[in-house]
Amino acid sequence: MATDIEAVERNLRSFYDFQDKVVVHVGAGGGQLIGYSEITRSVLAIDIDEKAASRLDESVREKGLSSKFEIKVADILSISTKADVVFFEFCLHEMSDPAKALRHAQTIAPNILVIDHHPDSRWAWYVLESEKAGRSWDAAREFNVIQEKSFDAEQYFPNYSDLLTKVGVMGDLAVSRISEFIDRSDITIKMKYAMALLK
Repeated sequence: MATDIEAVERNLRSFYDFQDKVVVHVGAGGGQLIGYSEITRSVLAIDIDEKAASRLDESVREKGLSSKFEIKVADILSISTKADVVFFEFCLHEMSDPAKALRHAQTIAPNILVIDHHPDSRWAWYVLESEKAGRSWDAAREFNVIQEKSFDAEQYFPNYSDLLTKVGVMGDLAVSRISEFIDRSDITIKMKYAMALLK
């Protein structure tokens, strides 16, 4: 993310108390939001992308958190490890069946924590994720929502080239959507995300 990760992490820690929890962290990716783990008992971090899991391993070692983490290249549906909470980090919208993933998470832990793009996020529109985000939040709201909160943030890019590097992998439609920024620098795009605690 080209956003203020420290602010996202502060919001995450204020939303959910990770103190002494056993966590299954889904979509742990490159390790952007692993600071919370300092106060956990342990974390099983999973990602389906082997490269992302490798970056996560590097981040964990750099931050001196190796004793807290077990990292697996895996899908949530293959996990049966019991935990206090299953934490979905900006990944539920990418799943083909978000409701199925959440139902499986219920078999692992009594709490499910979701952080993901809000469907009304301008950033989600640019990267073609508004509809997927709406589908994943619809699925989450079918469960017992204990708490939900939205947050405003920004994606920042010093120039169009950096923005294109981030967005280009999304395909031609996403590239066409960012064409308005082609001659600009210091690009800021509004991003809205939400967190929900489910049981």
